[in-house]
Amino acid sequence: MIIKLLESQLAASNATISQLRLTIDEMSASMKSMSATIANLESLLKERDSSLEKARNQMRGMSRLAEKKSEKQRPVPEAPGSAVETARKEAERKARGNNGARRKMNFEVETVEHEVYPPGMEGHVPSSTRDAVRYRMIPPRFIKDVYHIHTMKDGERLVSARAPLAPLQNSSFDGSFIAGIAQLRYLYSMPVERIVAYFGENGFNIDKQTAHGLLKKTAALFDNLYRAMREAVREDSYLGCDETYHKVLVDRERNDGRGSRKGYVWVIAAVHLGLVYFFYDDGSRSEEVILKELEGYSGTIQSDGLAAYRKVAARSGGKILRLACLQHCKREFLEMKGNPDADRILSLANGIYQNEHRHRIGTDGWTAEDNLKWRREYAPPILSQIKEALLGIKSQPEKYPPKSQMYRAANYMLNQWDGIEAIPSGGDYAWDNNLIERINRYISISRRNSLFFGSHAGAKQGCVFYSLACSCRLHGINFFEYLSDILNRADILQRTASPKVYRHLLPDRWKKQ
Repeated sequence: MIIKLLESQLAASNATISQLRLTIDEMSASMKSMSATIANLESLLKERDSSLEKARNQMRGMSRLAEKKSEKQRPVPEAPGSAVETARKEAERKARGNNGARRKMNFEVETVEHEVYPPGMEGHVPSSTRDAVRYRMIPPRFIKDVYHIHTMKDGERLVSARAPLAPLQNSSFDGSFIAGIAQLRYLYSMPVERIVAYFGENGFNIDKQTAHGLLKKTAALFDNLYRAMREAVREDSYLGCDETYHKVLVDRERNDGRGSRKGYVWVIAAVHLGLVYFFYDDGSRSEEVILKELEGYSGTIQSDGLAAYRKVAARSGGKILRLACLQHCKREFLEMKGNPDADRILSLANGIYQNEHRHRIGTDGWTAEDNLKWRREYAPPILSQIKEALLGIKSQPEKYPPKSQMYRAANYMLNQWDGIEAIPSGGDYAWDNNLIERINRYISISRRNSLFFGSHAGAKQGCVFYSLACSCRLHGINFFEYLSDILNRADILQRTASPKVYRHLLPDRWKKQ
């Protein structure tokens, strides 16, 4: 009886154990499922964080675009009281009312006068006269000049007339025609294909290869003029420096199967002379490019935080003073508007500009020496407060970890501090490198419109035209008129001449023939 009872209890225990094993197996399976679910959730959270960071970056990029001001170049200001300045002010003054609003009178436009009388009263003396203005537009005109070159007999010899010189050998195109293509391509960023189509719509058919050939040959003709630009820019004691990129078509076999690559265009602006020099070294952004270009230079350069520019100054043996760019230092703080610490930095930096704008060199007799004294008065206290605020940000790692945007922004600005403090050491040094940034817009607009330079040679060709075009813009010179005039002086564009011969043809000294 006892044995049967024990056997019954043992069977019940075995059944319970079996049931427990089933329960444990079910729980294990459930735990595995839960682990997989948790791993999946972790993966989704990481993807979400990555997407949020990408979205934040895109929003920051869009906000930068939205905040950008006009890209228009400001001409180098004329001396107060000069004839050019007086004429400009006269043309800009309010000449006619329109319910209290300003109205441009376009004094430079060709004007045709018409006398309009009531029907049947032509020629009578009017009791009063009022003017009505209507503006008409005539699309680009293409004129074919045919010169009949006569040969005459002068005694025993024959004397033949000469046709006007053409800028390019074996070419029928006048300088103005080439200038029109170059202006549209490099100043208004129209691709050559679009220029050709535009010309065709207005009555002149030219194929794309011919248009490209004209630009290529002209760039070669300008070789010494371009070299003269480089030498003139290096003569200036104050340079702005930067680099930007443009896509360039390359050989696929030499570029890992890709047909294009990012090529970097460098630019140096002579701030005092108002001249711009673009250059290109097979698309390289290596520091050796700018180190070689500024080797032997003595003066002041201003740039963003790229290490290459700091090395230029470090290797100069004290001959080069490098200035930083306050706008680059402010950039990340602008993306964090609303944060009290960021707003504090921005407010102090804006205070520098507010003080700076109270006076302008060349206005009301204000000189660079006056500006230097004024800067020594207002700048040190503001800079001291900015540095203190930056160090305060870096001293709070629990609030702003080293990988946070605020910490990075403060660290960047502190790394540029020597270059920032050097700005008020001169009366005419700019607080930022915005002159160069505006110039580089011509490359960025071309990057969007034309997409590519056709080759490294095409990029170098572009540098020749961009150098002349942007220098003309800084001097308020019509680029079309400048190029037309230079090209039609073909007899002086000799490739064997020294670049110094061309110095007077650069935009800062050019006089229209």
